[in-house]
Amino acid sequence: MMRARFERLKFHGLFIKLFAVMVICIVTITVSVVWTNLRMTEQLFLETFSITNSKVIDQIHNNFEAFHYSIVLAANQAQQSGTLKTFLTEAEAPQSIRVMNSYYNMTQQMKRVQSMVDAYSVGVAIVGKNGRSYSGNINLTKPSALELERSELTAKAKAHPDKLMYQLYRDASGRQFIVATKVLMERTTGQKYGMLYIVIDENDFKPFYTSFTSEGNDVVIMDKSGIVMTSNIPDLTGRRSVELLSYAEEIEEQGLVVKKVTLMAKDQLMLAQYLPSYDFYLVNMIDQQMVLGQMVNTRSVVLICLAIVLVALVVVFLISRKMTRSLTLLARQMSKVTRRNFHNYVNVSGGYEIRELGRAYNYMLDEIHEYVDKLVETQKGQRKAELAALQQQINPHFLYNTLASVKFLVQQDSKDKAVETIHALISLLQNTISNVSETITVEQELANLRAYVFINHIRYGERVRVNYYVAPDCAHYQVPKLMIQPFMENAFFHAFNVKGEGVIHVLVAKEGPKLVCEVADNGDGMDMAAFELEHGTAGRAGRPAYRAADAGAVEVVAGSAQADAGAGSAWASVEAGSAQTGVDTGSAQAGVDAGSARTGAVAGSAQGHAGAGSARADTGAGNAQTGAKFRGSRKLFSGIGVANVNDRIRLLYGEEYGVTITSRLGEGTRVRMTLPLIVAN
Repeated sequence: MMRARFERLKFHGLFIKLFAVMVICIVTITVSVVWTNLRMTEQLFLETFSITNSKVIDQIHNNFEAFHYSIVLAANQAQQSGTLKTFLTEAEAPQSIRVMNSYYNMTQQMKRVQSMVDAYSVGVAIVGKNGRSYSGNINLTKPSALELERSELTAKAKAHPDKLMYQLYRDASGRQFIVATKVLMERTTGQKYGMLYIVIDENDFKPFYTSFTSEGNDVVIMDKSGIVMTSNIPDLTGRRSVELLSYAEEIEEQGLVVKKVTLMAKDQLMLAQYLPSYDFYLVNMIDQQMVLGQMVNTRSVVLICLAIVLVALVVVFLISRKMTRSLTLLARQMSKVTRRNFHNYVNVSGGYEIRELGRAYNYMLDEIHEYVDKLVETQKGQRKAELAALQQQINPHFLYNTLASVKFLVQQDSKDKAVETIHALISLLQNTISNVSETITVEQELANLRAYVFINHIRYGERVRVNYYVAPDCAHYQVPKLMIQPFMENAFFHAFNVKGEGVIHVLVAKEGPKLVCEVADNGDGMDMAAFELEHGTAGRAGRPAYRAADAGAVEVVAGSAQADAGAGSAWASVEAGSAQTGVDTGSAQAGVDAGSARTGAVAGSAQGHAGAGSARADTGAGNAQTGAKFRGSRKLFSGIGVANVNDRIRLLYGEEYGVTITSRLGEGTRVRMTLPLIVAN
């Protein structure tokens, strides 16, 4: 299943690549545009924010300065009042009238001081060195003078007697106040005689800036120690924020208009301004994400972009599919040519380029068909011509010797054997020369083989016996003509040079969907390892089919004698006219066959039995004691060799069929031919 899907995907490779490229381009462009738009929006916001909020900061600063100016006026009024000085410095008098006058005058003066800050909800209190105090806090909503005098505010104020200081005060109930403290003292002598406290509730201080705040837009007022004096964020008031202080100091020192910071797990835009009158930092913080979200609806932008991308992808998909569909079909059709499907014409459609490719492809198929038809006809004629030529290469020496043997049989009065020999020769010649068919039945091939073996037995005796094992259901199958005979010839003349005698088995049977023909002997055999080392050819058991064309040492091409292939027993086929050593057509030749059935078959021996079973004669042209091996003086029937048989089988039926040779030295040789099961029409 997965392989089939993969095969289909291969033909859509161009479409997939084009579509992937377009998707990447569209997504990249969309993301780039959106990102650029958001960055530009953010930059515009920063520029607008820096201008707008700088004005906001200035306005808050002006509000604080107006309040501070009122506090300064009130403090100067108190500082310059002799009445308050007298009240805070004189000793307690026993006269009650004097005391009452002093309190009355002080109260009137404090009202004038209070009038300076009537615009704000503040309380004014004083404490003298004589222990007297006054709290202009009628409703008791603010801490009294004595409470303030006992707090640490007083100590800090006395440490800087010439400054008007603003400090944070938290009462027992947790309420927070911003207190302006001023040490009252003689201008000429610098003698301290009292403390002035102007108190405003932290909630009454917030209106100075809350009108400029909103969700995501916060204001923080902190002193130089990092303590938050007031803020529209309730949790921050009264707490120390070192991080916020460091950012404020950095902005002030570097003269920055705005700074991006991360506070309280948020990305913030921060403005800061130092208030020298209060010794405070005024900080404005903007939640960047919230404000940008209000300015730009990111979700809507993303959804719109996704919709645009989807529409673009659908359009690109349809266009790309239409452009590549014809090319995909053409590629799929053309790929089938690799499976030898040369009738797979394509429908010419699509764009101009695709139509031209389709026409060229169809024209190419027409040319291939024409060429293949011509090639097939040429090869058929060539095979027939080759077979006819091979059939005409019947070695005349074989005929001469066979006829000489017949003559000898007649002279010996063995007429019946002579007649049988003549019949065998006639049958052999009819089936090889007269029959020009390329294939014959197994039955006909075995008839030829028996005739050939009979003639050899007449000529050389029956030292080499032949047994036939043919399955009855295989007689009607077709095999190439003269397929088994070359291997039988090899076995006769090369397999028994050392042993001198033995048995050759011919086996024909079905093996699955194949027809198997074997020629096996128990003769001398070959050293296949030495054979492969010398000639680099396959042939060992378990190897692929024997490549006779590569076996240069085993094969003897027409007109050339070949050396032994291994250990003195080269089991090989010999082409017409080869290995014929010192045999001529004169009387000496006739004497060889007429007087002996063994012509020096074993190395160093020239003795043999006559075909009629009686005579022993010296053989050879003048002397058979030449030490020539039997293979050198044999009389061949034809020039059809191992390579020819193997090539013919493969040419006719394919590479999976052919010849395989296995052999072991001293044990024998086995030739195995595999063919398809073909029945004659």
